[in-house]
Amino acid sequence: MVALIPQENMVAALVSRTGRHMQRYSKGHRQVVGCIPYRYKASKQTPFKNDAKELEVLVISSQKGKGMLFPKGGWELDESKEGAAARETLEEAGVRGLIERELGEWSFNSKSHDSYKEGYMFPLLVQEQLDFWPEKNLRQRIWMSVEDAREVCQHWWMKEALDRLVNRLTTQQQKDQGPLLKSRKENLIACL
Repeated sequence: MVALIPQENMVAALVSRTGRHMQRYSKGHRQVVGCIPYRYKASKQTPFKNDAKELEVLVISSQKGKGMLFPKGGWELDESKEGAAARETLEEAGVRGLIERELGEWSFNSKSHDSYKEGYMFPLLVQEQLDFWPEKNLRQRIWMSVEDAREVCQHWWMKEALDRLVNRLTTQQQKDQGPLLKSRKENLIACL
């Protein structure tokens, strides 16, 4: 016999990992990973899909209630970097999607623990937003423009990762649209 379990029950049963006994360290620095969840707003006014002006990113509240940030947390010994980033994003922000190529590595001082950490960030193109997730009662999540996210994000290194993401997406968009724009220009000339 097979029993179907509603998704909200399955995700609600999922519990965030806790403790530091499985954490990765490099030269005494705790390694953390995270994602910048993003999507494109649907707009009837924009002729091109994936327009940079239509880019939205998902920020979450800090667990201690001091500002906004992108989902991130400890990279554990039994996980790949990408797997840990996806897990942290699901636990903290309640979204799933496609993890893309790493944005970079940052070393930063953790003021709350007075120690240095190594942080790795990935873009995550959101494909699913859950109604229930492990830290739903601990955090708020808000979709916002890149400009607004940059303003409210509390960590300099996450702002830098956001800048890298925007630069990457803008560069890719220009590459993708190059042949399309050239084709449109040639068609317009041919019509004249």
